[in-house]
Amino acid sequence: MQGRAKATRRSLLEAAAQLFEERGYAGTSISDISALSGRTSGAIYFHYACKENLALAVMEEVFDTWPTLVGRHREADIPALEKLVALSFSVARAFRDDVVVRGGSRLWAERKSVDTSLPSPFEGWIETVVGLLEEAACEGVLTPSVNPRKAGNAVVSAFFGLHTVSDALDGRERIEERLHDLWLLLLPALQAHPGATSLLDRAHAHLAETSGTPAPGELHAAANERGGHARP
Repeated sequence: MQGRAKATRRSLLEAAAQLFEERGYAGTSISDISALSGRTSGAIYFHYACKENLALAVMEEVFDTWPTLVGRHREADIPALEKLVALSFSVARAFRDDVVVRGGSRLWAERKSVDTSLPSPFEGWIETVVGLLEEAACEGVLTPSVNPRKAGNAVVSAFFGLHTVSDALDGRERIEERLHDLWLLLLPALQAHPGATSLLDRAHAHLAETSGTPAPGELHAAANERGGHARP
């Protein structure tokens, strides 16, 4: 019985997230969620009481996914800057591929239209990035003139700004390619001994080993052989 209730809540959450991402909060109704999920409106109200609670549940689910993801990368036996780069690509893939994360992203963008307080995503990411940059400084690979706190704010701002632009241009389909280019720009300013391309190669190799997903460079090469464009 408990397992069935959990499955119902999950199906409602995913249906709501998909519609929030496609139509926005104001453009999504309880009847829409009912139709997509195949559950009755009564089931929705039983589990979530109102649309605002569903929106909050989507955002909380997004926040619940990050600690495990961050922990996995922080525990990896690789240098801190490689951890940071690899983590950024894992997060980018989640924003591109995970329906709940995508729904939560649009909800945050439309937070003023949601009649409930939604958690803010940025403070936690800034602290995570600052921590990794401080770790890189201890390893002696960060440029001495770089302030980890200021650099962390800048990296997070650039990362989420990139997501906004990528979402507007092609629904984030080319987010990994664009993120690769962003790191080529940022890493020379962070590294004590610049080597952005080799660091990116190592981070991509780590990701491919742990996730089985090809690196952007491999995708570009395959696309060039076909005479087409890289599509992550």
